[in-house]
Amino acid sequence: MTVSASIPAAVISMGVIRVILRKNSILENNMVQTIGSAGESLAAGAIFTLPALFMWAEEDASVATPSFLMITFIAVMGGILGVLFMIPLRTALIVEEHGVLPFPEGQACAEVLLAGEEGGEKSKLVSSGLGIAAIYKFVADGLCLFPSEVDWSIKPYPGSGIGMDVLPALVGVGYICGARISSYMLGGAALGWFVIMPLLVLVGGDNVMYPADAPFNTLDTWTLWGSFVRYIGAGAVAAGGIMSLIKSLPLIVKTFAKAMKGFGHEGGVSRTEKSISLPIALGGALLVAVLLWLMPSVPVSLLAAIIIVIFGFFFATVSARMVGLVGSSNNPVSGMAIATLLISTILLKATGSTGFSGMATAICIGTVICIVAAMAGDTSQDLKTGYIVGATPIKQQIGELIGSVAAGLAIAGVLYLLNTAWGYGTTQLPAPQATLMKMVVEGVMGGNLPWGLVFTGVFIAVAVEIIGIPVLPFAIGLYLPIHLSTPIMVGGLIRLWIDKRKFKNEAERQHVADNGVLYSSGMIAGEGVVGIILAILAAVGIDLNVGAPLGNWGGVAFFVALVAVMIAFMFSGKKKAK
Repeated sequence: MTVSASIPAAVISMGVIRVILRKNSILENNMVQTIGSAGESLAAGAIFTLPALFMWAEEDASVATPSFLMITFIAVMGGILGVLFMIPLRTALIVEEHGVLPFPEGQACAEVLLAGEEGGEKSKLVSSGLGIAAIYKFVADGLCLFPSEVDWSIKPYPGSGIGMDVLPALVGVGYICGARISSYMLGGAALGWFVIMPLLVLVGGDNVMYPADAPFNTLDTWTLWGSFVRYIGAGAVAAGGIMSLIKSLPLIVKTFAKAMKGFGHEGGVSRTEKSISLPIALGGALLVAVLLWLMPSVPVSLLAAIIIVIFGFFFATVSARMVGLVGSSNNPVSGMAIATLLISTILLKATGSTGFSGMATAICIGTVICIVAAMAGDTSQDLKTGYIVGATPIKQQIGELIGSVAAGLAIAGVLYLLNTAWGYGTTQLPAPQATLMKMVVEGVMGGNLPWGLVFTGVFIAVAVEIIGIPVLPFAIGLYLPIHLSTPIMVGGLIRLWIDKRKFKNEAERQHVADNGVLYSSGMIAGEGVVGIILAILAAVGIDLNVGAPLGNWGGVAFFVALVAVMIAFMFSGKKKAK
Protein backbone atom coordinates (compact mmCIF):
# COMPACT_ATOMS: atom_id res chain seq x y z
CA MET A 1 0.00 0.00 0.00
CA THR A 2 1.19 3.51 -0.77
CA VAL A 3 0.29 6.65 1.13
CA SER A 4 -0.33 9.69 -1.04
CA ALA A 5 2.61 12.09 -1.09
CA SER A 6 0.42 15.06 -2.03
CA ILE A 7 -0.28 15.96 1.60
CA PRO A 8 3.36 15.63 2.78
CA ALA A 9 4.46 17.61 -0.27
CA ALA A 10 1.95 20.33 0.59
CA VAL A 11 3.19 20.50 4.18
CA ILE A 12 6.85 20.60 3.12
CA SER A 13 6.24 23.22 0.42
CA MET A 14 4.41 25.34 2.97
CA GLY A 15 7.46 25.21 5.23
CA VAL A 16 10.00 25.86 2.46
CA ILE A 17 8.23 28.78 0.80
CA ARG A 18 6.67 30.45 3.83
CA VAL A 19 9.38 29.90 6.43
CA ILE A 20 12.66 29.65 4.50
CA LEU A 21 11.94 31.85 1.47
CA ARG A 22 9.81 34.28 3.51
CA LYS A 23 7.12 34.27 0.83
CA ASN A 24 3.38 33.74 1.19
CA SER A 25 1.95 32.49 -2.11
CA ILE A 26 -0.65 29.74 -2.04
CA LEU A 27 -0.28 29.17 -5.79
CA GLU A 28 3.48 28.66 -5.48
CA ASN A 29 2.86 26.27 -2.59
CA ASN A 30 0.39 24.41 -4.78
CA MET A 31 2.91 24.14 -7.62
CA VAL A 32 5.63 22.75 -5.34
CA GLN A 33 3.16 20.22 -3.94
CA THR A 34 2.01 19.24 -7.46
CA ILE A 35 5.54 18.61 -8.74
CA GLY A 36 6.74 16.89 -5.57
CA SER A 37 3.85 14.46 -5.23
CA ALA A 38 4.51 13.02 -8.70
CA GLY A 39 7.53 11.15 -7.34
CA GLU A 40 5.50 8.90 -5.03
CA SER A 41 3.13 7.79 -7.77
CA LEU A 42 5.88 6.96 -10.21
CA ALA A 43 7.87 5.14 -7.51
CA ALA A 44 4.82 3.07 -6.55
CA GLY A 45 4.30 1.88 -10.10
CA ALA A 46 7.95 0.94 -10.44
CA ILE A 47 8.43 -0.79 -7.07
CA PHE A 48 5.28 -2.90 -7.50
CA THR A 49 6.55 -4.48 -10.74
CA LEU A 50 10.20 -4.00 -11.78
CA PRO A 51 11.77 -6.00 -8.89
CA ALA A 52 10.40 -9.09 -10.68
CA LEU A 53 13.09 -8.55 -13.35
CA PHE A 54 15.80 -8.41 -10.68
CA MET A 55 14.47 -11.61 -9.09
CA TRP A 56 14.54 -13.47 -12.42
CA ALA A 57 18.13 -12.32 -12.96
CA GLU A 58 19.03 -13.63 -9.48
CA GLU A 59 17.39 -17.02 -10.14
CA ASP A 60 18.89 -17.57 -13.61
CA ALA A 61 22.47 -16.57 -14.41
CA SER A 62 21.63 -16.42 -18.13
CA VAL A 63 19.12 -13.63 -17.51
CA ALA A 64 20.55 -10.11 -17.48
CA THR A 65 19.72 -7.57 -14.77
CA PRO A 66 17.54 -4.79 -16.24
CA SER A 67 19.65 -1.90 -17.45
CA PHE A 68 19.67 1.53 -15.86
CA LEU A 69 18.56 3.07 -19.17
CA MET A 70 15.65 0.64 -19.57
CA ILE A 71 14.26 1.34 -16.09
CA THR A 72 14.63 5.09 -16.50
CA PHE A 73 13.00 5.14 -19.94
CA ILE A 74 10.03 2.98 -18.91
CA ALA A 75 9.46 5.06 -15.75
CA VAL A 76 9.61 8.41 -17.54
CA MET A 77 7.36 7.27 -20.41
CA GLY A 78 4.81 5.79 -17.99
CA GLY A 79 4.74 8.98 -15.93
CA ILE A 80 4.24 11.21 -18.96
CA LEU A 81 1.51 8.92 -20.31
CA GLY A 82 -0.37 8.99 -17.00
CA VAL A 83 -0.44 12.80 -16.96
CA LEU A 84 -1.45 13.06 -20.63
CA PHE A 85 -4.33 10.61 -20.25
CA MET A 86 -5.75 12.63 -17.36
CA ILE A 87 -5.87 15.89 -19.33
CA PRO A 88 -9.10 15.22 -21.32
CA LEU A 89 -10.82 13.91 -18.17
CA ARG A 90 -10.25 16.99 -16.00
CA THR A 91 -13.44 18.90 -16.78
CA ALA A 92 -15.77 15.95 -16.22
CA LEU A 93 -14.15 14.57 -13.06
CA ILE A 94 -12.81 17.69 -11.33
CA VAL A 95 -15.21 20.45 -12.35
CA GLU A 96 -18.56 18.87 -13.25
CA GLU A 97 -18.49 16.36 -10.39
CA HIS A 98 -17.40 18.90 -7.78
CA GLY A 99 -19.33 18.02 -4.64
CA VAL A 100 -20.07 14.50 -5.95
CA LEU A 101 -16.57 13.00 -5.88
CA PRO A 102 -14.97 14.01 -2.55
CA PHE A 103 -11.27 13.68 -3.58
CA PRO A 104 -10.28 13.36 0.11
CA GLU A 105 -6.56 14.05 -0.25
CA GLY A 106 -7.21 16.85 -2.74
CA GLN A 107 -9.50 18.53 -0.21
CA ALA A 108 -6.97 17.91 2.59
CA CYS A 109 -4.15 19.44 0.53
CA ALA A 110 -6.26 22.51 -0.08
CA GLU A 111 -6.85 22.79 3.69
CA VAL A 112 -3.10 22.52 4.31
CA LEU A 113 -2.29 25.17 1.73
CA LEU A 114 -4.97 27.48 3.10
CA ALA A 115 -3.54 26.91 6.59
CA GLY A 116 -0.16 28.01 5.29
CA GLU A 117 -1.78 31.10 3.80
CA GLU A 118 -3.51 31.98 7.06
CA GLY A 119 -0.63 30.98 9.34
CA GLY A 120 -1.22 31.04 13.11
CA GLU A 121 -3.01 28.18 14.84
CA LYS A 122 -3.68 26.17 11.67
CA SER A 123 -0.01 26.02 10.76
CA LYS A 124 0.83 24.93 14.31
CA LEU A 125 -1.65 22.04 14.01
CA VAL A 126 0.06 20.75 10.87
CA SER A 127 3.49 21.13 12.47
CA SER A 128 2.36 19.42 15.67
CA GLY A 129 1.00 16.44 13.77
CA LEU A 130 4.22 16.23 11.77
CA GLY A 131 6.47 16.38 14.84
CA ILE A 132 4.56 13.88 16.96
CA ALA A 133 4.20 11.40 14.10
CA ALA A 134 7.91 11.77 13.30
CA ILE A 135 8.91 10.92 16.88
CA TYR A 136 6.41 8.04 16.98
CA LYS A 137 7.68 6.60 13.68
CA PHE A 138 11.31 6.82 14.86
CA VAL A 139 10.50 5.00 18.10
CA ALA A 140 8.45 2.33 16.30
CA ASP A 141 10.53 1.61 13.18
CA GLY A 142 13.87 3.18 14.12
CA LEU A 143 14.48 2.10 17.70
CA CYS A 144 11.91 -0.73 17.29
CA LEU A 145 10.81 -0.26 20.90
CA PHE A 146 7.55 -1.94 19.89
CA PRO A 147 6.44 -3.60 16.63
CA SER A 148 4.76 -1.23 14.18
CA GLU A 149 2.56 -4.15 13.13
CA VAL A 150 0.77 -6.09 15.86
CA ASP A 151 -0.69 -9.45 14.93
CA TRP A 152 -2.69 -12.23 16.60
CA SER A 153 -4.05 -15.55 15.37
CA ILE A 154 -7.39 -16.63 16.84
CA LYS A 155 -6.72 -20.24 17.87
CA PRO A 156 -10.35 -21.25 18.65
CA TYR A 157 -11.24 -20.19 15.07
CA PRO A 158 -8.45 -21.72 12.93
CA GLY A 159 -7.41 -19.71 9.90
CA SER A 160 -8.61 -16.36 11.24
CA GLY A 161 -6.51 -13.55 12.57
CA ILE A 162 -6.56 -9.89 13.50
CA GLY A 163 -3.90 -7.23 13.60
CA MET A 164 -3.09 -3.60 13.01
CA ASP A 165 -0.31 -1.46 11.62
CA VAL A 166 -0.09 0.92 14.59
CA LEU A 167 1.17 3.84 12.51
CA PRO A 168 0.12 7.52 12.40
CA ALA A 169 -0.31 7.85 8.62
CA LEU A 170 -3.01 5.18 8.42
CA VAL A 171 -5.10 6.83 11.16
CA GLY A 172 -4.74 10.10 9.29
CA VAL A 173 -5.81 8.48 6.01
CA GLY A 174 -8.88 6.99 7.73
CA TYR A 175 -9.87 10.33 9.24
CA ILE A 176 -9.55 12.10 5.90
CA CYS A 177 -11.44 9.38 3.95
CA GLY A 178 -14.19 9.14 6.60
CA ALA A 179 -16.09 6.32 8.28
CA ARG A 180 -18.11 5.14 5.27
CA ILE A 181 -15.19 4.42 2.95
CA SER A 182 -13.15 3.00 5.85
CA SER A 183 -15.99 0.65 6.76
CA TYR A 184 -16.22 -0.68 3.20
CA MET A 185 -12.51 -1.47 3.30
CA LEU A 186 -12.78 -3.18 6.68
CA GLY A 187 -15.77 -5.14 5.40
CA GLY A 188 -13.68 -6.56 2.55
CA ALA A 189 -10.85 -7.38 4.94
CA ALA A 190 -13.25 -9.09 7.36
CA LEU A 191 -14.59 -11.26 4.54
CA GLY A 192 -11.06 -12.40 3.76
CA TRP A 193 -9.73 -12.92 7.29
CA PHE A 194 -12.87 -14.12 9.11
CA VAL A 195 -14.78 -15.96 6.37
CA ILE A 196 -12.63 -17.10 3.46
CA MET A 197 -9.45 -18.05 5.35
CA PRO A 198 -11.20 -20.05 8.13
CA LEU A 199 -13.40 -21.70 5.47
CA LEU A 200 -10.29 -22.79 3.56
CA VAL A 201 -8.89 -24.42 6.70
CA LEU A 202 -12.21 -26.02 7.58
CA VAL A 203 -12.87 -27.48 4.13
CA GLY A 204 -9.26 -28.01 3.03
CA GLY A 205 -8.12 -29.92 6.12
CA ASP A 206 -4.92 -31.82 5.39
CA ASN A 207 -5.15 -31.32 1.61
CA VAL A 208 -2.55 -29.32 -0.32
CA MET A 209 -3.53 -26.88 -3.10
CA TYR A 210 -1.36 -24.69 -5.31
CA PRO A 211 0.03 -22.09 -4.78
CA ALA A 212 0.54 -23.27 -1.18
CA ASP A 213 2.94 -26.19 -0.62
CA ALA A 214 1.60 -27.47 2.72
CA PRO A 215 -1.77 -28.72 4.08
CA PHE A 216 -4.39 -26.07 4.79
CA ASN A 217 -4.59 -26.90 8.49
CA THR A 218 -0.86 -26.21 8.92
CA LEU A 219 -0.81 -22.80 7.22
CA ASP A 220 -0.57 -19.61 9.27
CA THR A 221 -2.75 -16.59 8.54
CA TRP A 222 -0.18 -14.76 6.43
CA THR A 223 0.42 -17.80 4.22
CA LEU A 224 -3.33 -18.29 3.76
CA TRP A 225 -3.70 -14.65 2.82
CA GLY A 226 -0.67 -14.56 0.52
CA SER A 227 -1.42 -17.87 -1.21
CA PHE A 228 -5.17 -17.59 -1.67
CA VAL A 229 -6.94 -14.42 -0.51
CA ARG A 230 -4.61 -12.10 -2.40
CA TYR A 231 -5.52 -13.81 -5.69
CA ILE A 232 -9.22 -13.55 -4.79
CA GLY A 233 -8.72 -9.88 -3.93
CA ALA A 234 -6.90 -9.26 -7.21
CA GLY A 235 -9.87 -10.72 -9.10
CA ALA A 236 -12.27 -8.53 -7.11
CA VAL A 237 -10.21 -5.39 -7.78
CA ALA A 238 -9.99 -6.18 -11.50
CA ALA A 239 -13.75 -6.76 -11.71
CA GLY A 240 -14.42 -3.61 -9.70
CA GLY A 241 -12.25 -1.64 -12.10
CA ILE A 242 -14.10 -3.02 -15.12
CA MET A 243 -17.51 -2.29 -13.59
CA SER A 244 -16.35 1.21 -12.67
CA LEU A 245 -15.30 1.80 -16.28
CA ILE A 246 -18.64 0.53 -17.61
CA LYS A 247 -20.51 2.91 -15.31
CA SER A 248 -18.16 5.74 -16.33
CA LEU A 249 -18.57 5.23 -20.10
CA PRO A 250 -21.28 7.91 -20.53
CA LEU A 251 -19.07 10.33 -18.62
CA ILE A 252 -16.04 9.43 -20.76
CA VAL A 253 -18.00 9.93 -23.99
CA LYS A 254 -19.35 13.26 -22.73
CA THR A 255 -15.86 14.35 -21.70
CA PHE A 256 -14.35 13.61 -25.09
CA ALA A 257 -17.27 15.19 -26.92
CA LYS A 258 -16.63 18.44 -25.04
CA ALA A 259 -12.91 18.18 -25.66
CA MET A 260 -13.44 17.63 -29.41
CA LYS A 261 -15.69 20.70 -29.66
CA GLY A 262 -12.85 22.83 -28.36
CA PHE A 263 -10.22 21.06 -30.50
CA GLY A 264 -7.52 23.66 -31.16
CA HIS A 265 -9.70 26.58 -30.00
CA GLU A 266 -8.58 27.83 -26.61
CA GLY A 267 -8.99 31.55 -27.08
CA GLY A 268 -10.95 33.27 -24.37
CA VAL A 269 -10.55 30.46 -21.87
CA SER A 270 -10.02 31.90 -18.39
CA ARG A 271 -6.81 31.23 -16.48
CA THR A 272 -8.44 28.74 -14.10
CA GLU A 273 -9.88 26.72 -17.01
CA LYS A 274 -6.93 26.57 -19.39
CA SER A 275 -5.44 23.05 -19.86
CA ILE A 276 -2.93 21.48 -22.23
CA SER A 277 -4.79 21.17 -25.54
CA LEU A 278 -6.30 17.85 -26.61
CA PRO A 279 -4.19 17.57 -29.82
CA ILE A 280 -0.99 17.89 -27.76
CA ALA A 281 -2.22 15.35 -25.21
CA LEU A 282 -3.26 12.78 -27.82
CA GLY A 283 -0.18 13.40 -29.97
CA GLY A 284 2.07 13.07 -26.93
CA ALA A 285 0.44 9.78 -25.92
CA LEU A 286 0.91 8.41 -29.46
CA LEU A 287 4.56 9.53 -29.47
CA VAL A 288 5.20 7.79 -26.14
CA ALA A 289 3.77 4.53 -27.51
CA VAL A 290 5.97 4.75 -30.62
CA LEU A 291 9.09 5.52 -28.55
CA LEU A 292 8.41 2.53 -26.27
CA TRP A 293 8.12 0.32 -29.35
CA LEU A 294 11.25 1.66 -31.08
CA MET A 295 13.58 1.92 -28.06
CA PRO A 296 16.12 -0.95 -28.49
CA SER A 297 16.78 -1.51 -24.78
CA VAL A 298 13.07 -1.81 -23.90
CA PRO A 299 11.42 -5.19 -24.66
CA VAL A 300 8.13 -3.72 -25.93
CA SER A 301 6.76 -4.94 -29.26
CA LEU A 302 4.17 -3.21 -31.46
CA LEU A 303 1.46 -5.40 -29.86
CA ALA A 304 2.74 -4.44 -26.42
CA ALA A 305 2.66 -0.73 -27.33
CA ILE A 306 -0.97 -1.08 -28.48
CA ILE A 307 -1.85 -2.89 -25.22
CA ILE A 308 -0.21 -0.08 -23.23
CA VAL A 309 -2.28 2.62 -24.97
CA ILE A 310 -5.58 0.76 -24.59
CA PHE A 311 -5.08 -0.38 -21.00
CA GLY A 312 -3.34 2.87 -20.11
CA PHE A 313 -6.37 4.99 -20.91
CA PHE A 314 -8.71 2.37 -19.40
CA PHE A 315 -6.98 2.35 -16.03
CA ALA A 316 -6.16 6.07 -16.07
CA THR A 317 -9.90 6.71 -16.24
CA VAL A 318 -10.71 4.15 -13.54
CA SER A 319 -7.86 5.37 -11.33
CA ALA A 320 -8.80 9.06 -11.63
CA ARG A 321 -12.39 8.33 -10.66
CA MET A 322 -11.33 5.90 -7.92
CA VAL A 323 -9.13 8.41 -6.10
CA GLY A 324 -12.02 10.84 -6.31
CA LEU A 325 -14.02 8.30 -4.32
CA VAL A 326 -11.57 6.63 -1.93
CA GLY A 327 -8.40 8.72 -2.15
CA SER A 328 -4.93 8.12 -3.61
CA SER A 329 -3.75 6.20 -0.56
CA ASN A 330 -6.38 3.52 -1.23
CA ASN A 331 -5.78 3.39 -4.98
CA PRO A 332 -4.91 -0.28 -5.73
CA VAL A 333 -2.59 0.36 -8.66
CA SER A 334 -0.99 -3.05 -8.16
CA GLY A 335 -4.42 -4.65 -8.59
CA MET A 336 -4.81 -2.86 -11.91
CA ALA A 337 -1.36 -4.03 -12.92
CA ILE A 338 -2.34 -7.62 -12.11
CA ALA A 339 -5.42 -7.34 -14.35
CA THR A 340 -3.20 -5.95 -17.11
CA LEU A 341 -0.61 -8.72 -16.64
CA LEU A 342 -3.26 -11.43 -16.85
CA ILE A 343 -4.61 -10.24 -20.21
CA SER A 344 -1.32 -9.09 -21.76
CA THR A 345 0.50 -12.31 -20.81
CA ILE A 346 -2.31 -14.37 -22.36
CA LEU A 347 -2.07 -12.30 -25.57
CA LEU A 348 1.72 -12.53 -25.67
CA LYS A 349 1.62 -16.29 -25.15
CA ALA A 350 -1.03 -16.68 -27.86
CA THR A 351 1.16 -14.76 -30.34
CA GLY A 352 4.22 -16.90 -29.60
CA SER A 353 6.08 -14.53 -27.29
CA THR A 354 7.04 -16.96 -24.53
CA GLY A 355 9.99 -17.69 -22.25
CA PHE A 356 11.85 -14.97 -20.41
CA SER A 357 11.51 -12.48 -23.27
CA GLY A 358 7.73 -12.81 -23.16
CA MET A 359 7.66 -12.54 -19.36
CA ALA A 360 9.95 -9.48 -19.43
CA THR A 361 7.67 -7.83 -22.00
CA ALA A 362 4.65 -8.55 -19.81
CA ILE A 363 6.35 -6.98 -16.76
CA CYS A 364 7.31 -3.91 -18.81
CA ILE A 365 3.68 -3.54 -19.93
CA GLY A 366 2.53 -3.97 -16.33
CA THR A 367 5.08 -1.40 -15.12
CA VAL A 368 3.95 1.26 -17.57
CA ILE A 369 0.27 0.63 -16.78
CA CYS A 370 0.96 0.63 -13.04
CA ILE A 371 2.75 3.98 -13.31
CA VAL A 372 0.03 5.35 -15.63
CA ALA A 373 -2.70 4.44 -13.13
CA ALA A 374 -0.77 5.88 -10.19
CA MET A 375 0.12 9.10 -12.04
CA ALA A 376 -3.42 9.63 -13.34
CA GLY A 377 -4.76 9.29 -9.80
CA ASP A 378 -2.13 11.64 -8.38
CA THR A 379 -2.71 14.17 -11.18
CA SER A 380 -6.47 14.18 -10.61
CA GLN A 381 -5.99 14.69 -6.86
CA ASP A 382 -3.56 17.58 -7.44
CA LEU A 383 -5.82 19.17 -10.04
CA LYS A 384 -8.64 19.02 -7.50
CA THR A 385 -6.47 20.89 -5.00
CA GLY A 386 -5.67 23.45 -7.68
CA TYR A 387 -9.34 23.82 -8.56
CA ILE A 388 -10.17 24.62 -4.93
CA VAL A 389 -7.35 27.17 -4.44
CA GLY A 390 -7.68 28.77 -7.89
CA ALA A 391 -4.57 27.41 -9.65
CA THR A 392 -3.98 27.34 -13.41
CA PRO A 393 -4.54 23.76 -14.71
CA ILE A 394 -2.05 23.96 -17.59
CA LYS A 395 0.73 25.02 -15.21
CA GLN A 396 -0.13 22.16 -12.87
CA GLN A 397 -0.10 19.69 -15.76
CA ILE A 398 3.32 20.93 -16.86
CA GLY A 399 4.43 20.61 -13.24
CA GLU A 400 3.26 16.98 -13.15
CA LEU A 401 5.29 16.29 -16.31
CA ILE A 402 8.37 17.86 -14.70
CA GLY A 403 7.84 15.77 -11.59
CA SER A 404 7.48 12.60 -13.68
CA VAL A 405 10.76 13.19 -15.47
CA ALA A 406 12.61 14.07 -12.26
CA ALA A 407 11.33 10.99 -10.44
CA GLY A 408 11.96 8.78 -13.48
CA LEU A 409 15.61 9.84 -13.55
CA ALA A 410 15.97 8.92 -9.86
CA ILE A 411 14.05 5.63 -9.62
CA ALA A 412 16.58 3.37 -11.38
CA GLY A 413 19.30 4.34 -8.91
CA VAL A 414 16.97 3.65 -5.99
CA LEU A 415 16.02 0.21 -7.36
CA TYR A 416 19.68 -0.70 -7.90
CA LEU A 417 20.62 0.52 -4.42
CA LEU A 418 17.93 -1.58 -2.73
CA ASN A 419 18.83 -4.65 -4.77
CA THR A 420 22.51 -4.28 -3.91
CA ALA A 421 21.83 -3.71 -0.21
CA TRP A 422 19.36 -6.53 0.48
CA GLY A 423 18.05 -8.13 -2.73
CA TYR A 424 14.38 -8.35 -3.67
CA GLY A 425 12.37 -11.24 -2.31
CA THR A 426 14.47 -11.48 0.87
CA THR A 427 13.29 -11.12 4.46
CA GLN A 428 14.65 -7.57 4.62
CA LEU A 429 13.03 -6.60 1.31
CA PRO A 430 10.19 -9.01 0.50
CA ALA A 431 8.70 -6.91 -2.34
CA PRO A 432 5.29 -8.60 -1.93
CA GLN A 433 3.54 -6.96 -4.88
CA ALA A 434 6.38 -7.57 -7.33
CA THR A 435 6.59 -11.19 -6.13
CA LEU A 436 2.88 -11.57 -6.90
CA MET A 437 3.33 -10.01 -10.35
CA LYS A 438 6.14 -12.47 -11.00
CA MET A 439 3.92 -15.37 -9.92
CA VAL A 440 1.06 -14.18 -12.15
CA VAL A 441 3.25 -13.97 -15.25
CA GLU A 442 4.93 -17.32 -14.53
CA GLY A 443 1.53 -18.86 -13.82
CA VAL A 444 0.00 -17.75 -17.12
CA MET A 445 3.08 -18.68 -19.16
CA GLY A 446 3.35 -22.02 -17.37
CA GLY A 447 -0.40 -22.64 -17.35
CA ASN A 448 -0.68 -23.05 -13.56
CA LEU A 449 -2.30 -19.78 -12.45
CA PRO A 450 -5.09 -20.44 -9.88
CA TRP A 451 -7.88 -19.09 -12.08
CA GLY A 452 -10.49 -20.48 -9.69
CA LEU A 453 -9.31 -18.06 -7.01
CA VAL A 454 -9.25 -15.12 -9.43
CA PHE A 455 -12.80 -15.81 -10.63
CA THR A 456 -13.97 -16.25 -7.04
CA GLY A 457 -12.90 -12.64 -6.49
CA VAL A 458 -14.62 -11.54 -9.70
CA PHE A 459 -17.98 -12.95 -8.61
CA ILE A 460 -17.61 -11.67 -5.06
CA ALA A 461 -17.29 -8.22 -6.65
CA VAL A 462 -20.38 -8.88 -8.78
CA ALA A 463 -22.36 -9.92 -5.69
CA VAL A 464 -21.24 -6.81 -3.79
CA GLU A 465 -22.25 -4.61 -6.74
CA ILE A 466 -25.71 -6.25 -6.85
CA ILE A 467 -26.20 -5.56 -3.13
CA GLY A 468 -25.40 -1.90 -3.76
CA ILE A 469 -22.13 -1.60 -1.85
CA PRO A 470 -19.35 0.36 -3.64
CA VAL A 471 -17.17 -2.39 -5.11
CA LEU A 472 -13.78 -0.73 -5.25
CA PRO A 473 -13.22 0.13 -1.56
CA PHE A 474 -14.64 -3.27 -0.59
CA ALA A 475 -12.35 -5.05 -3.08
CA ILE A 476 -9.37 -3.02 -1.89
CA GLY A 477 -10.06 -4.17 1.67
CA LEU A 478 -10.21 -7.79 0.49
CA TYR A 479 -6.97 -7.41 -1.46
CA LEU A 480 -4.96 -5.70 1.31
CA PRO A 481 -4.12 -7.28 4.70
CA ILE A 482 -6.62 -6.54 7.46
CA HIS A 483 -3.72 -4.91 9.34
CA LEU A 484 -4.05 -1.86 7.05
CA SER A 485 -7.84 -1.59 7.17
CA THR A 486 -8.12 -1.63 10.98
CA PRO A 487 -6.13 1.56 11.74
CA ILE A 488 -7.83 3.27 8.78
CA MET A 489 -11.17 2.32 10.39
CA VAL A 490 -9.99 3.83 13.70
CA GLY A 491 -9.41 7.13 11.89
CA GLY A 492 -12.81 6.83 10.21
CA LEU A 493 -14.53 6.21 13.57
CA ILE A 494 -12.91 9.34 15.03
CA ARG A 495 -14.33 11.32 12.11
CA LEU A 496 -17.76 9.70 12.62
CA TRP A 497 -17.66 10.60 16.34
CA ILE A 498 -16.95 14.23 15.48
CA ASP A 499 -19.78 14.28 12.91
CA LYS A 500 -22.29 12.78 15.39
CA ARG A 501 -21.15 14.55 18.57
CA LYS A 502 -23.17 17.43 19.95
CA PHE A 503 -21.54 20.85 19.67
CA LYS A 504 -22.78 24.32 20.58
CA ASN A 505 -23.15 25.15 16.91
CA GLU A 506 -22.16 23.99 13.44
CA ALA A 507 -19.21 26.40 13.30
CA GLU A 508 -17.66 24.73 16.34
CA ARG A 509 -18.15 21.28 14.79
CA GLN A 510 -16.52 22.42 11.55
CA HIS A 511 -13.62 23.94 13.49
CA VAL A 512 -12.88 20.63 15.24
CA ALA A 513 -13.33 18.61 12.02
CA ASP A 514 -10.95 20.92 10.12
CA ASN A 515 -8.41 20.66 12.94
CA GLY A 516 -8.52 16.88 12.47
CA VAL A 517 -7.82 17.16 8.74
CA LEU A 518 -4.84 19.47 9.35
CA TYR A 519 -3.41 17.35 12.16
CA SER A 520 -3.91 14.15 10.10
CA SER A 521 -2.11 15.77 7.17
CA GLY A 522 0.81 16.57 9.45
CA MET A 523 0.91 12.97 10.73
CA ILE A 524 1.09 11.61 7.17
CA ALA A 525 3.93 14.00 6.38
CA GLY A 526 5.84 13.25 9.61
CA GLU A 527 5.77 9.52 9.09
CA GLY A 528 6.87 9.90 5.47
CA VAL A 529 9.84 12.13 6.27
CA VAL A 530 11.16 9.86 9.03
CA GLY A 531 10.65 6.84 6.77
CA ILE A 532 13.12 8.43 4.34
CA ILE A 533 15.63 9.08 7.14
CA LEU A 534 15.38 5.48 8.37
CA ALA A 535 15.93 4.18 4.84
CA ILE A 536 19.13 6.22 4.57
CA LEU A 537 20.35 4.92 7.94
CA ALA A 538 19.68 1.35 6.82
CA ALA A 539 21.53 1.94 3.55
CA VAL A 540 24.68 3.10 5.35
CA GLY A 541 24.50 0.21 7.83
CA ILE A 542 23.36 2.04 10.97
CA ASP A 543 21.09 -0.20 13.07
CA LEU A 544 19.22 1.36 16.02
CA ASN A 545 17.02 -1.70 16.65
CA VAL A 546 16.59 -2.51 20.36
CA GLY A 547 14.54 -5.64 19.70
CA ALA A 548 10.90 -4.62 20.39
CA PRO A 549 10.99 -5.27 24.16
CA LEU A 550 7.44 -3.94 24.67
CA GLY A 551 5.83 -6.47 22.29
CA ASN A 552 2.38 -6.34 20.69
CA TRP A 553 0.58 -4.84 23.67
CA GLY A 554 3.21 -2.12 23.90
CA GLY A 555 2.39 -1.25 20.30
CA VAL A 556 -1.33 -1.11 21.13
CA ALA A 557 -0.66 1.13 24.16
CA PHE A 558 1.42 3.56 22.08
CA PHE A 559 -1.28 3.57 19.39
CA VAL A 560 -4.00 4.42 21.93
CA ALA A 561 -1.81 7.25 23.23
CA LEU A 562 -1.30 8.48 19.65
CA VAL A 563 -5.06 8.58 19.07
CA ALA A 564 -5.64 10.37 22.41
CA VAL A 565 -3.09 13.06 21.53
CA MET A 566 -4.69 13.45 18.09
CA ILE A 567 -8.13 14.03 19.64
CA ALA A 568 -6.67 16.51 22.15
CA PHE A 569 -5.14 18.58 19.35
CA MET A 570 -8.40 18.46 17.38
CA PHE A 571 -10.22 20.14 20.26
CA SER A 572 -7.46 22.69 20.86
CA GLY A 573 -8.67 26.24 20.35
CA LYS A 574 -12.30 25.06 20.27
CA LYS A 575 -13.46 27.87 22.56
CA LYS A 576 -12.03 30.42 20.15
CA ALA A 577 -14.19 29.16 17.30
CA LYS A 578 -16.92 31.62 16.34
